[in-house]
Amino acid sequence: MATRIRKDDEVIVISGAAKGQKGRVLSVTEDGRVIVEGVKVMKRHQSPRKYREAGIIEREAPIDASNVALVDPETEKPTRVRMGEDKDGKKVRIAVGSGAVID
Repeated sequence: MATRIRKDDEVIVISGAAKGQKGRVLSVTEDGRVIVEGVKVMKRHQSPRKYREAGIIEREAPIDASNVALVDPETEKPTRVRMGEDKDGKKVRIAVGSGAVID
């Protein structure tokens, strides 16, 4: 499943329990899910092993890519993304709302 959201993008959650929260994308999985920094944090109780300590660990759970939208660099609001070309003919992502190029 192709997604227009990439690692290190600034996104905002548009639906679900975490609606309205902003964060940076830590990773994108092949099945169309994203892990966003500080959003949908879960606790995991883990037992000790030779290579790790015991305790309660907090980490982010994946969210479906359809539940997040990129933050428009000009307006700081959620926006859809379309593909286009820059002056050099290189493919770039463009924010639909403002027409700004997304790095």
